[in-house]
Amino acid sequence: MLSWIAALLTGILAARLAQRLCFPYFWKDALFLMKVIRYGARLEVYKKTSKVVTVVDRFIQQAERIPEKPFVIYEGVTVTYGELEARSNRVARVFQHAVKKGDTVALLMSNEPDFISVWFGFSKLGCAVAFLNTNIKSRSLLHCFNCCGAKLLVVGADLLDTLEDILPSLQEDSISVWCMKRESTHPGVHTLLDKIEEASQEPIEAERRSVSCLKTPTLYIFTSGTTGLPKAAVITHLQSLKAAGGFWAYGGTENDVIYTPLPLYHSAASLVGIGGTIELGATCVLKKKFSASQFWNDCRKHNITIFQYIGELCRYLCNQPVAENEKDHRVRMAVGNGLRQDVWKEFHQRFGQIRMCEIYGSTEGNLCFMNHVGKIGAVGRSNFFYKLIFKYVLVKYDMLRDEPMRDENGFCQHVQKGETGLLLSKICSSSPFFGYAGSKQLTEKKILRDVFVKGDAYFNTGDLMAEDHDDFICFKDRVGDTFRWKGENVATTEVTEILGMVDFIQEVNVYGVQVPGNEGRAGMAAVIVGDKCAFDGKKLFDYVQRELPSYARPLFIRLQECMEMTSTFKQQKFGLVKSGFNPSIITDPLFFLDYTQNCYVPLTSCIYDSILNGQKKL
Repeated sequence: MLSWIAALLTGILAARLAQRLCFPYFWKDALFLMKVIRYGARLEVYKKTSKVVTVVDRFIQQAERIPEKPFVIYEGVTVTYGELEARSNRVARVFQHAVKKGDTVALLMSNEPDFISVWFGFSKLGCAVAFLNTNIKSRSLLHCFNCCGAKLLVVGADLLDTLEDILPSLQEDSISVWCMKRESTHPGVHTLLDKIEEASQEPIEAERRSVSCLKTPTLYIFTSGTTGLPKAAVITHLQSLKAAGGFWAYGGTENDVIYTPLPLYHSAASLVGIGGTIELGATCVLKKKFSASQFWNDCRKHNITIFQYIGELCRYLCNQPVAENEKDHRVRMAVGNGLRQDVWKEFHQRFGQIRMCEIYGSTEGNLCFMNHVGKIGAVGRSNFFYKLIFKYVLVKYDMLRDEPMRDENGFCQHVQKGETGLLLSKICSSSPFFGYAGSKQLTEKKILRDVFVKGDAYFNTGDLMAEDHDDFICFKDRVGDTFRWKGENVATTEVTEILGMVDFIQEVNVYGVQVPGNEGRAGMAAVIVGDKCAFDGKKLFDYVQRELPSYARPLFIRLQECMEMTSTFKQQKFGLVKSGFNPSIITDPLFFLDYTQNCYVPLTSCIYDSILNGQKKL
C-alpha cells in the first residue's frame, strides 16, 4: 500500500515537473481562458435569446444596486451611480421628441462627467453617438458629420469657440447645435444646461433603448491616424461589451479605483475605461487631460489601484525628475497598449512592480490579444485553444512592394515561428468586421481577400508581428513605418528602443526619408535631448556602430525641443518624413552619420549637396 502511494506521489510530482518544464504557463492560460469563455458565453446567450444587455443596461443595473457609490470623481467632485443615472435621464427627457430611435448624434466634449451623461442620455433614446476628436478642426470636423450622418451636435462649453468658422456650414446642413451652457452669444446655438436642470429625471421607457441584435451600431469612434481625414469606425454593442470585460478579465474588482487620464472620445477611455468601470461596479477617477507631473500625486490622493495608459504615456512618466516617494502608491495594475520594452523595464525600476497588462486591438478591428502572463515586451499570449476561437494568421510581407507576398497560385504564405509577418484576422460570424461609416471603399481597403482559398476574407491589421516558440506575440512595427534600406528591412520600433537607451536621449522618433539616387529610404531620427544634457555626436556614433547593423543606423539626426504627437500619445511621422533632411528648409539642428570622421557631424548645406550629387558615400 505504501509503495503504491509513493508511486502515485512520484507520478504526480513528475507530471508537475514535466508541466512546469514543458508547459510553464499551463495554469495561467487555463484560468484566463476560462474567464474569456465565461464572458463569451454571456454574449452567446444574447445572440440566442435576442435580449441584449448593453453597457447602458449594465449601468442602470449598477445604479439600482449601488446608487450611493462614487461612479466618477472629477476635479474634486464626486458623482455617484445614482446621480449620473438621474442626470442622463434628464438629458434623455430634453431630446426625447427631437430625435428618434436609430438616429445618430455627435458629441464634441472634453473629459467631464457630462460627457457620460449626454452619451448615456442619447443611448437611452436608442441613438448612436459619434465621439468627435476635440483636436480636429474645420474641414476635418465637417467631414466627420458627413461620415456618420449626424444631424444634432452637443458641444462642450470650452469648445464652442472652436466651431465659430464652421457654424454657418453646420447650420446650412440643418445640423442642430446644442452647447453645455445656460446662455449663448452664438446665434442659432441652443443652450442645454438650463434645460437639463428643468427636465424630469424620470427614466425613459426601456423599449426605447432596447436592441435585439449585438451587431447594432451604438457608437462611431474616429480613428486618430497620422495622415488623411479621420475614419468613423462603427462600434456595435458586441464590440462595446467585449471591451467592457477587459478589467474584469485581468482580475479587476468592484473595490478598484481606476484612473483614466485618456480622452473619452478614444475607445481606450470610453469602451475599456468607462465600460470596464461599470462592469465591475468600481469607481473611475477621470482626468480632463493627462499630466505627467500630477500623475502620481493624483494616484496617492485618490488611492488609485488601476490606471490606463496608451502610446507614450508611460515614457512621459519615466521622463519626470526622480522623486523619493515614487513607489509610495497603491497602484497594482495598469491596462493599456503601446508600452515599449525599454520603457516597461524602466517603469518597473522607477515605480515598482506594477502589473502591466497589455491589450492589443484597434478600434475597428475584429481581433484582441491580452498579455495576461505579463511578459515584458509582449502584446499578447496565444495557445492552441485560443487559436481555435480566434482565427488569426501571420503572413509573409514584401516591404519593397508594400503588400503581402503571394505564391504561384496567388495565395498568401505563412511565416515560420519567430519570423515577422503581417497580422491578419479572419472575418467570420464569430469575428465580424463592421468597417467604417460613410465609406465602403475605406472598409474594403482593410479587407484582404483570397488569402488562402478563393472567397475567404481577412481583416488587415497593418501590423507586423512575431509569435515566438512560447506563443507570446510581439509587435514589431506598422506597415508603412517599416522601410527598406540597402536591401534590408528596418523596423522603426526596434531602432527607437535601442536609441532610447542612450543616456542623453530623452525621446526619439525613427522614420525613413528618401534620398535622390538611392533605392528605399534612409534612416532618420528626431531626437529630444534630456534636461542638463548635450548632444554627443561621437558617443552616439560609437553606440550605433556597436548596437545596430549598418543598414539600420540612422544616417540623419534631427534635434527637436518637443515631439509632435497624436491626441492618443502616438508619435507623428508624416510631417517629419515629408520635410526630409534639407538644412536650408529645416530650422532644427541636423546631423549626419559621417564614417570618415567616426562621428555624427552637423549637416551643412555643403554636405547636403554632396549627398544629392552622389559624392558622399552613404
